[in-house]
Amino acid sequence: MSALSEPARTMQAAGRGLERHMLVWLSEAGWQAVMRVAEPRHKAALTLWQGQDWPAVVRRVDIDAPPDEVCLGLPLPPDEETGEKVRISLRAQVAEVSRTSPAVELRSALRSAGPWREALTTLERETAHLHLRIYGSMAMQALTGLLYLTPTSDIDILFHPRSQEELHDGVALLSRHATHVPLDGEIVFPGGQAVSWKEWRMAMDNPARVIVKELHAVRLVDTASLLATLEER
Repeated sequence: MSALSEPARTMQAAGRGLERHMLVWLSEAGWQAVMRVAEPRHKAALTLWQGQDWPAVVRRVDIDAPPDEVCLGLPLPPDEETGEKVRISLRAQVAEVSRTSPAVELRSALRSAGPWREALTTLERETAHLHLRIYGSMAMQALTGLLYLTPTSDIDILFHPRSQEELHDGVALLSRHATHVPLDGEIVFPGGQAVSWKEWRMAMDNPARVIVKELHAVRLVDTASLLATLEER
């Protein structure tokens, strides 16, 4: 695939090292298993994905999923006529995963940013020390070359702060650029604890618990405990 791919990392155990929004490539056996249970209306898209060696995206684990399976999503481009967005839910055996990668780097996807390319190039330059990543429509457009971005699309940012200083700096920068770019997305704390950066910003102004999304759960967490995960690093 393109330079968007980073060095692949093979999973050593079910779920180990996985986070939501990571990318997963299936083996031939994995695709065969997916096809056996796929809805007829999805098979053309799945055949295209397999033929192009495009990845699926890690999503939250289904409550009934066994520990030897990974839960994935395959978002399709908006329908040209209706604008409908279809997201195919998949499951795969860990043994059927050929490689994995973190979410797409913002820097690597700038050429797919459409009308926001110049503004996002400026954002990337100012936040280079934060190593921002993306998911959602812009990431899928960069990975596949298909048309995902529309005039109403958000640019979904993933931000993994390594310290409280980086956290505050990153939220401030995203807030400033969000005045002229439709930025959205998540702060990812250690252990894959993800919080909307906009919700975090509001919680800092008006202290409250925030919604944390993890691979296996969604829960309310107080901001102090999340800040403590950065202090300990």
